[in-house]
Amino acid sequence: MVRLGNFLFHYRNVLFPAVYALLAIESRPLLASYRLAAIVGFLVALTGQLLRALTIGLEYIKRGGLNRQVYAEKLVQGGMFAHCRNPLYLGNIMILLGLGIASNSRLFLSVGVPFFLFAYWAIITAEEHYLRNKFGQDFDDYCARVNRLLPNLSGLGQTLSGMRFNWRRLINKEYGSTYIWLAGIILVTLKNIWLSGDYRHGGPVETGLWVSLALLTLGYAVARFLKKKGLLKDALEPVS
Repeated sequence: MVRLGNFLFHYRNVLFPAVYALLAIESRPLLASYRLAAIVGFLVALTGQLLRALTIGLEYIKRGGLNRQVYAEKLVQGGMFAHCRNPLYLGNIMILLGLGIASNSRLFLSVGVPFFLFAYWAIITAEEHYLRNKFGQDFDDYCARVNRLLPNLSGLGQTLSGMRFNWRRLINKEYGSTYIWLAGIILVTLKNIWLSGDYRHGGPVETGLWVSLALLTLGYAVARFLKKKGLLKDALEPVS
């Protein structure tokens, strides 16, 4: 499992988008109402994004590894990592689940979501193997206190009030992935409206979705411009 986790970690930027493609394939619907699916899916994904935002904004851990290999400079135990050992991956899973629900696709939920659950489990196993070898007893003590995925919300208020939130780092790290999943939900919703025969050119729902996509794209462009100009540079530095 460790070797598989290292493989998936190394090639995730190639393998994962291939599975996302399942969202574009017409499938038997999960719910009778695509509208309900879009709303529920958006709320689930938004919850995952909020978890990622809290994690990155409070105390960030480098998940990109070193040369696409599992790597950690230190054992981060503060911020959301005091309540869940893998809050970023938990957020990812919720976003993926939300996308699957919003797409109203049984295919993605029956194939794509299980793939991602297995992939993240393998990656987490590989990371834990690395961390245990590097940090030894400190990591074992951390595992004894904090769950792998199920968050312990005890003391969360104290965590939130006791740390500085880094908005620049959040924008720097999340503008791309946030754009992708929000645009994805908009596009799969438009697809479902079209396939149902309800699509109306100039209709309020359709217009609202297209305008939202345009504004979202503009926000992405602004964030990318700020990053390229170095205005988010201090966001790259870890919280001390």
